[in-house]
Formats: sequence, C-alpha cells, structure tokens
Amino acid sequence: MSVNRTQELCGLVSGSTVYDLAQPLEAQIPVSTNHPGFRMALLRRHGDMVRADGSSAANEIIVMGGHTGTHLDALCHVSQNGMLFGNEDAAGAQCGGRFSVHGIETIAPILCRGIMLDIPALLDVDALEPGMPITGAHLAAATMRQGVEVRAGDAVLIRSGWASYWTQPEFFLGLTKGVPGPDESTAQWLADHKVRITGAETIAYECIYPGKGHALLPVHRMLLVEKGIHIMEAMNLTELARDQVYEFLFVLTPIKVVGATGVPVRPVAVKA
Repeated sequence: MSVNRTQELCGLVSGSTVYDLAQPLEAQIPVSTNHPGFRMALLRRHGDMVRADGSSAANEIIVMGGHTGTHLDALCHVSQNGMLFGNEDAAGAQCGGRFSVHGIETIAPILCRGIMLDIPALLDVDALEPGMPITGAHLAAATMRQGVEVRAGDAVLIRSGWASYWTQPEFFLGLTKGVPGPDESTAQWLADHKVRITGAETIAYECIYPGKGHALLPVHRMLLVEKGIHIMEAMNLTELARDQVYEFLFVLTPIKVVGATGVPVRPVAVKA
C-alpha cells in the first residue's frame, strides 16, 4: 500500500466516531440462569511484592461463562435433533471437553457494513414492552423509516431499548414478565437478506413470552443451526439510537478460545 493511501486511511479513522456496543462486565450484571456469571478478584496487589527499584505490579483472576455480558454465539452453541449446523453430529463434536467443529475460534475477525434498526423509534416509544415480539414486518418498516437497505453480508443490529434496564437484573432477565425480542419471522427475514451476523440488546436473541423463560428458543435454532448466522446478545445500542446512526462500519474480533460455544466481545461501530 502506498504512503499516500495509508495516510488517507488514517485520516478517515482519525475523523470518525467510534461507538462502543458492549455492556460492562462486573459481578452484579444480569446473566441467563443457564450460564455462569462474572467474578473477578485481585490475586496480587501492589505492595505484595516490591522490586528493588520500588516498582510493584497487580493482577487478577477472572472467572465467567462464555455467554456472559455482551457475547457472541458460535454455531456449536445450539443443536437440533442431535445435529449442529451443516449436519455435524453434536455428540461426536463435543467429545474431549471442547467442540472440534464450529468453535468460536473458527469465526474470522469481522469487518463489514453494519445496520442498526431502531424498533422503539419506529413505534414512538422509549423501549418495547416485555414479551413483545419483533417481527420481520417491523424490520422492513424500520428500513423504510430510516432510509437504509439491508444487503448480503451485513451485520444487522436490532434495538429494543432494553439496554436501559441493564442495571435492573431481575427486570432485564424477564423471568416473569418476559422480554421483547426477535421472533421466527425476523429470523427468516434476516436469512432471506443473507446477513452475516446479527445482534440485539437482550440476554437471549429471542422474544421471551411472560412466564415462559428459555423453555424454547426457536430463533436460535433457525439462525445457528439451520442458517449458520451468528448471534450477539446483550449489546448496548443506546448511543447509536441517540445520534441516529443507522449505517456504519462494524468491527468485531472475537478471541480464539478453542472449541468454545461463545465468548464475551466488545463490538464497535465506526461512523465517518
């Protein structure tokens, strides 16, 4: 690459706004009852050992599940009738304590066009009601309202306004009242548009109806098992909505935890 081209690219980056789409990780965050939570403790504190020149170091141990906080689902996360995406046998793939196919380490760094569809803005509310399904018709209407087009290979992020309840774990999880989220018509709409990856603000990329919990997760089945489309959960799309940023460069680089079904991530949106 020429020096001039490099300088041009650096200039584009320096003049851009970067939106952090991840929620913070700490002990009190909401976590699905199906997954371990987040714990961190200092193992070494400043002063425990002081070097001859007076310097000291501290470090910690972090314990959490792969589906904690803002996270990415690998294709091995869900099976249907004993099979993973691509007709891979789930029982055989998980032998040895980690997945031999479709692990999170197989997901290449993602750098693509991103689209945020703001459903509360479409319906003129701050946040969707508990247990409300987000349908394919909602997505189509949001693209019309926002003047954007979803294309093959895009990252499509669906806002429900639920990120505003992140500090209210019981309500956020919706164990009794439910949680708004995509239904099967949304999954089909995304598949029809051949998106690369999709994400939402809730703990599960699903409509959770009142009192139903995670008994059935049809959208996970459709996207992960049938369509091979990765899912991000517990995102924070508040700032994108505030600034009405609907189209952007989406960047995601999941760490390579070999054979894992998911991993916490810190996706960003870059707007020139």
